[in-house]
Amino acid sequence: MKTGRVVPHPIPYQGSKRGLTQTILRLFPRERVRLFEPFAGSAAVSIAAAANGLVSHIILNDANEPLMRLWERIIHSPHDLIATYERLWNAQFGRERHYYDRIREEFNNTHDPDCLLYLLARCVKASVRYNTNGEFNQSPDNRRKGAKPETIAKHVLGASRLLHGITTIRHGDFREAIHDADPNDIIYMDPPYQGVCGRRDSRYSASLPFEEFVAALHDMNHRHLSFIISYDGRTGEKTYGNLLPKNLGLGHIEVKAGVSSQATLLGRNAETVESLYISAGLVKRIGLSRIAQSQSGREAQLALF
Repeated sequence: MKTGRVVPHPIPYQGSKRGLTQTILRLFPRERVRLFEPFAGSAAVSIAAAANGLVSHIILNDANEPLMRLWERIIHSPHDLIATYERLWNAQFGRERHYYDRIREEFNNTHDPDCLLYLLARCVKASVRYNTNGEFNQSPDNRRKGAKPETIAKHVLGASRLLHGITTIRHGDFREAIHDADPNDIIYMDPPYQGVCGRRDSRYSASLPFEEFVAALHDMNHRHLSFIISYDGRTGEKTYGNLLPKNLGLGHIEVKAGVSSQATLLGRNAETVESLYISAGLVKRIGLSRIAQSQSGREAQLALF
């Protein structure tokens, strides 16, 4: 696997798994695979897998339809998207807050993916927030103007080059997105986490009840699918959500992911520990030695349920 390569990231999501991609990719089989990412978000793992030559095809899906329309634009119409972003970015000067609010209102009315890219680049901490009506309601970061057009262009074109011709875009429920997956594929899932924002996490336009997710994992086990899950973890003494049930038979790795940016904003110095779960099918496929290798470079602890 290639290392040290700068990987593009055109969608600046907070909580993106860019910092964990090398750990995750070490869990892939040696042969090139078809990769499903049914909770696509910033598609950090898919982009990194493509950059490292690990995939033959990628299926990207998310329940957030405007986000997937944005991925369509990035992959198939990058130059048009870049031109629109440059126009929106240049038009903001001298009326930044009013302009941001206007673009946000336009996006909520039209779901225009070009507006979404501008909002993602300008909003506070690149942190997506939705209200109970499913409307984007995050405020702008008044300390900055958002990524410069040349920076966006570099990342959009880089992602387009990696994903064009090998990527299928889907939109909808994650279970439908993987309906045609088979045991030779790899599925990477980064679903909405438990318990971060109460009953409904405002970072997501749609919620995912814990019980439904567990039921889907049981079904995936019955289909002998190979999958990796990023799901919850802990920051300092605070644990987010329940561990996935032991009867799923998953391997569990805890990976130290660095100091929590949220804790830093609150004046605390707390380290984040991310949980990675590995399906029994994948453990059998790659072997325990490969799982041990995935921990190199980061402190981690493995437990096989």
